[in-house]
Amino acid sequence: MRLLLAADLVILGAGRAWSADAEPDPRSLRRTRVVEVFEGTRDAVVNISATRILEERSPFGDLFDEIFPRHLVPRRRYRIQSAGSGFVIHKAGYIITNAHVVARTQDPKVIFADKREYDARLIAADQEHDLAVLKIEADKPLPHLKLGRSDDLMVGETVIAIGNPFGYENTVTAGIVSALERQLVFSGDQGDVTYRGLIQTDAAINPGNSGGPLLNVLGELVGINSAIRGDAENMGFAIPVNQLRTLLPNILSPEQLHRVQVGLRVRGQKRPVVVEVLADSPAAEAHLRPGDYLLGVDGTPLVDALDFYFEMLDKRAGQSVTIELTRDDEKQIARLELRPVPKPDGAALARKRIGITLEELGPSEAARLGLGTEGALVISEVERGSPADRADIYRGDVLWQLGSYHVSNLDEVGQILKDTRKGDVVYLRIVRLSGIPHFLRGTIKLR
Repeated sequence: MRLLLAADLVILGAGRAWSADAEPDPRSLRRTRVVEVFEGTRDAVVNISATRILEERSPFGDLFDEIFPRHLVPRRRYRIQSAGSGFVIHKAGYIITNAHVVARTQDPKVIFADKREYDARLIAADQEHDLAVLKIEADKPLPHLKLGRSDDLMVGETVIAIGNPFGYENTVTAGIVSALERQLVFSGDQGDVTYRGLIQTDAAINPGNSGGPLLNVLGELVGINSAIRGDAENMGFAIPVNQLRTLLPNILSPEQLHRVQVGLRVRGQKRPVVVEVLADSPAAEAHLRPGDYLLGVDGTPLVDALDFYFEMLDKRAGQSVTIELTRDDEKQIARLELRPVPKPDGAALARKRIGITLEELGPSEAARLGLGTEGALVISEVERGSPADRADIYRGDVLWQLGSYHVSNLDEVGQILKDTRKGDVVYLRIVRLSGIPHFLRGTIKLR
């Protein structure tokens, strides 16, 4: 056995080595994966601030509210500033948060760690899965998080949460995955809501953390922090990132967001593969087929299916898009000539399916009423006995959200309703302008 001399001595710490003669950097001794993950991701984590409208509850309890409609027994309403968290998922300014963070809010703002502040626009909200997408207009590409996977999470592995608990910006906490496939039931205005498949963690998650990222030690997003139990300590829950992967292709559909017809459905976490090509679409005309593996869009490499949808976000009708692909292990090029989605009659569909007549407000008039600067849809007539009438929707209300999407014009309404059928249940969010403007939400069964 060879004895080590002092000159041979190597000291190990935090994954680094140095000679005994060298003076180690004290900070390098303390640097952990949690530190490195925080430093590498904090610029993509944001604070979401918005004005929330609260209504006082009846002193006589819920039964009183069921017997006497609220419009007959006015309640005092309050404006408060609410706070939540979110993160950038795409360099063009797309932000992910929880749907409950932006529910019943107005004028959301996104604030970065360096204090940059942007007005945000709600793109879509999925109440069932508690996920929402916001859009900001930034003057340069934004740092964004890398999506990991949640189907290989291990109970006991280290996870890191970043958010804004109680308004304390860029707070980081660390813990472990405590359990998987948890289920929570919450009681809301429209009855019980069940969230399934949640990640349970002991990383501290407090009010204000909702919508922020849960990361693994590689800095990859594995969950979206969503809920805490008020009767428990060291117990938080997050939505698995795989649920986000499943929902985003529909939420970020070019057909829905920008009325751009593509005709292509893509899946795959490791290799984006075509799973559907719609007939008479640009994808069909470009001779794309199910089973084609996509390599890139206009020279930008694709890692997974979401990359394809992100790259298509900036495309518009009239553009030509080059798709690099492999088919039977042979590389090929396809060119998609994008065209506008035919406009369905939103006004007619709203009357037919819901029983409301809608009138468009221009941006200036909408802004004067505090409804943003995109325009708005005012309900000018409610058909007696219609689904809207049964849901206590009134003339003068503003249709704010239909299904998963914020709507500001009749074309958007038509695009959402065109594929619906009698008996379908659709989520609605209404702005009632009487008194202090406030939100009403619920579901409606289409006729």
